[in-house]
Amino acid sequence: MRKSFKYKLYQSGKNRHLHRQIDLAAEIYNHSISLHKRYYRMTGRHLNVYVLKKHITKIKRLDKYRHWNHLGSQAVQDVVIRIEKAYQLFFKSLKKENKRWKTPRV
Repeated sequence: MRKSFKYKLYQSGKNRHLHRQIDLAAEIYNHSISLHKRYYRMTGRHLNVYVLKKHITKIKRLDKYRHWNHLGSQAVQDVVIRIEKAYQLFFKSLKKENKRWKTPRV
């Protein structure tokens, strides 16, 4: 038997940091998805997870994306790995001609 717990975060000053981190993860996710789509449109190939990690690390040094440094590196890598898994499932479903999976959305 599995148990699951549900927690509710109330709007308080203590949770601002968590909300900021969630928003940063969403921003990185959206940026990575749009980069995937652009790369696939230009080359017709899938973007490698390691190339994407290196790109995000490089882009975090720019002034425009300096605020991404507030999110931990493991969290960024987890976002990239989740995108990779979603695209692997999508391409796997294309091979089987199963229209169940769609591309990840922004």
